[in-house]
Amino acid sequence: MIKTKIIATLGPSCAESGIIEAMIDNGVDVFRLNFSHGTLDEHDKLLETLNAVRCRHHQMTAVLGDLCGPKIRIGYIEPEGQILYTGEKVRIAPGNQVGTAHRFSTNYEHFNKEVDIGHRIFLDDGQITLRMVGRDGEDLICEVVVGGPLYSRKGINLPDTQIRIPSITEFDFECIDWAIRRSLDFLALSFVRSADEINELEEYIRKAGADIKIIAKIETPQALAHLEPIVNASDAVLVARGDLGVEMDLAELPLIQKRITKMCRDFGKPVIVATQMLQSMIESPTATRAEVSDVANAIMDYTDAVLLSGETAIGKYPVKAAQTIERIARVTEEYLDEQYTAIHPKSTTTKELALTAAMARSVAQLVEDIDARLVAVWSQSGSTARFLSKARIDVPILALSSDEISCRQMCLHYGVIPCCRPIPENIRQFTSLLDELITGNNWAQAGDKIILVAGQPLGAAGTTNSINVHNINALQG
Repeated sequence: MIKTKIIATLGPSCAESGIIEAMIDNGVDVFRLNFSHGTLDEHDKLLETLNAVRCRHHQMTAVLGDLCGPKIRIGYIEPEGQILYTGEKVRIAPGNQVGTAHRFSTNYEHFNKEVDIGHRIFLDDGQITLRMVGRDGEDLICEVVVGGPLYSRKGINLPDTQIRIPSITEFDFECIDWAIRRSLDFLALSFVRSADEINELEEYIRKAGADIKIIAKIETPQALAHLEPIVNASDAVLVARGDLGVEMDLAELPLIQKRITKMCRDFGKPVIVATQMLQSMIESPTATRAEVSDVANAIMDYTDAVLLSGETAIGKYPVKAAQTIERIARVTEEYLDEQYTAIHPKSTTTKELALTAAMARSVAQLVEDIDARLVAVWSQSGSTARFLSKARIDVPILALSSDEISCRQMCLHYGVIPCCRPIPENIRQFTSLLDELITGNNWAQAGDKIILVAGQPLGAAGTTNSINVHNINALQG
């Protein structure tokens, strides 16, 4: 049992129930549906297969929908793979016509109005670099700074340009409505530039009567400029290293990752590190040494979760990718437990949750002092479980709730084992339930100490106010 959460992207390579079940068995906690690829009908089929597996599997899992956002792309090219040579001039035209390497279009109608002379234009994740040097009517004239083969529908990044396209597009709203109807647990908002965009999505979801947590994807310079309010407004944060690595100086990316991770620790928000975690495993059954080090370092920086993209969606070895990241997490966590005294940071939070956050830090210290085997909490809404998770407690956190949605959303919290049960009538009944669960799953043995965190009455959100030490099965007989 590892504490780091694993997110795996569903796709053609893991569309069969047997593969999905094997991925859950190997540590996958959250499944991602990437709306940038495939149709909603195809996502329906993937979700149907996943839900059939979840119905019969003992481990609770969650589903994350990843919105496309305002991704600017090249139009269609004919023939594919034409070479743009360094030093030559090319044209970028408005409209949706089929283009060539000498003149091609984009899907963003205001492209030619917002890109200015001297601005850099990155194509295909920075594989090709252009610089805008002039205009000819509605065409932009660009010089090829770094050449390469040009393919249809590849992404365009504009690190020097302030684009005015909304973060939530018309297609995103279709996907949001789809996610609401199908009770997804999380939605990731792409290309976030301000907290207002998070608030807009939250208001839309709330008005629909849904309870979906919002994950802010940090992938633009504008997001970094407004990082603190974005982290504060969101339910979780995703370090989207793909576009960040194109938009920013690549050498700064590790430092940016550490900055985002630390801020999420300070604010008590889950953080996910994504993009090319095990990229080589799309084609290879083994990861590279650099990839293993990358994953381990993300865990040592206190990430809550790591995300697999193409490795599971289109890769040849989706189960092995999950096994590999689970093994890296296990070994790294063991090292951290042996080598370091855990850091229990104070979380910045609201006045209403300040007591809960303080109790979580106290629990973390108590675990060390009495050598407790496990922490058990009744966390109806998941807030107490989140703060216990961010306190970086050395032992697993068994979090119970009668709210199935809250339980699924707790799948994203580091070290938390969510469990859905009816609300016990009193603490004694809660303790008996814990004895049964813990010994039945071999999480602890009779006589072991566990710490109970709860409130009165059980099941009422915001009432957590007690910490108790309990010896397993002490009430029996």
